[in-house]
Amino acid sequence: MAKIDPADEAQLFATIDRWVAREVAPRVKEFDHADKWPAEIVEQMKELGLFGATVSPEYGGLGLPATTYAQIVMKISSVWMAITGIFNSHLMLALAVEKFGTEPQKRHWLPKFASGEVRGGLALTEPNAGTDLQAIRMTARRDKGDYVINGTKTWISNGIEGSCFALLVKTNPEASPRYSGMSLFIAPKGPGFTVGRKLEKLGYHSIDSGELVFQDYRIPADHLIGEAEGRGFTQVAGGLELGRINVAARGVGIAEGALRLATDYAQIRQTFGKPIIEHQAIATKIGEMATRARAARLLTLDAAQAFDRGDRCDMQAGMAKYFASEAALENSTESMRIHGAYGYSKEYDIERLYRDAPLTCIGEGTNEMQKLIIARQWARQSGSV
Repeated sequence: MAKIDPADEAQLFATIDRWVAREVAPRVKEFDHADKWPAEIVEQMKELGLFGATVSPEYGGLGLPATTYAQIVMKISSVWMAITGIFNSHLMLALAVEKFGTEPQKRHWLPKFASGEVRGGLALTEPNAGTDLQAIRMTARRDKGDYVINGTKTWISNGIEGSCFALLVKTNPEASPRYSGMSLFIAPKGPGFTVGRKLEKLGYHSIDSGELVFQDYRIPADHLIGEAEGRGFTQVAGGLELGRINVAARGVGIAEGALRLATDYAQIRQTFGKPIIEHQAIATKIGEMATRARAARLLTLDAAQAFDRGDRCDMQAGMAKYFASEAALENSTESMRIHGAYGYSKEYDIERLYRDAPLTCIGEGTNEMQKLIIARQWARQSGSV
């Protein structure tokens, strides 16, 4: 389990707080409203070490435990959730290599990932396969010392600006069960690998979501993670626990950010001779929002602690992701309503949180799927099945 000295953690949090206040908050509207890639902020994230946040120090990363990492994501997401996706999707790629790769793969790729020299993400989703990953159609065919890959991925974060991806394919399309024929590759951009259109989104702006097209894309066999076919689905599933903890942390950040904005506004805005926070209708909303945000934070930290202990935590991660994302959606909606007409204005920050929140209910597995995972694991742990 990764550990960090409390004093070092406090210093890290203070550094993140200062950076968010000085560099991110003043420019978020500029980037978000234009849906512009935040190149300057990405460079600053490289300097802060965020692209190696969870990578082991042995390979040049910070080696942060999930609990510390989740709280960093919460802090940033309370102001601008989208930029956390730039390094989180990248860290899912790094996690796959560090957890399942060979030692030569780790030593070649992880230092480049940790420094941000090579950035990318996780390429799973296809036009006909999202939650049901076993339905993917992308194939990899062995050709002597290479694999030849064909197919299309979609909704891939960092797809345009990134340069390398953990690519889930079928090396045996006829395998039964289906997951046993899936493999995961380290796939840098090159001949045969092209980027399709940039996908326009309601929110989650400035991080690019794109289509990736592979036509006779040739890759060396040593890019197969772990160098053994048929393990891809298990390798991806092993990383989704941390991915869901991250999405939960984003939800906490949005829930807490929406609460802060609502509280600040309600203390300034007056009706009938007093601040609206003194009106019972508004006060009860604030009370509910504060409770949701706190509960979401505690659930997320509980899941992160389980992950740090090395426990199986798909139930805890599912609970955290489900509850925190719904808290983000509810708190951003209530905060917008408290702002009244100003909540519908692009001059106020709450409209961005309101647009970003729904993604957390969908990303890393829909909340409907999370409830099924929770129920299944709960039944197993309670001895019912």
